Amino acid sequence: MQETRRLALHEKFCELLGSRNVYFQPPESVRMKYPAIRYNLTSGNTRYANNGVYNYHRRYEVTVIDKNPDIPWDEIMPNAFKYCSFERMYAYENLNHWQFSLYY
Repeated sequence: MQETRRLALHEKFCELLGSRNVYFQPPESVRMKYPAIRYNLTSGNTRYANNGVYNYHRRYEVTVIDKNPDIPWDEIMPNAFKYCSFERMYAYENLNHWQFSLYY
């Protein structure tokens, strides 16, 4: 069930980006094409009740990488996903990186 949910998230990223340059936990050997979205699973939000897990929400670290610094990814992503927050933006090797936390 979680795998199909992640695949649905992957497809939504592809639609949003307008290409298939979306990478889930890519190894160092993968050569990415830009613009791209790179995402990985990170610590989620767990709630406990009655000595057990009551509910759990997966959290992903999402990085949008683009050569164009003027695309407002800091507005696009939170508008596309209900539980998405912009963390920071930085430039590295002539590429702009927007980082987000996404519960999905």
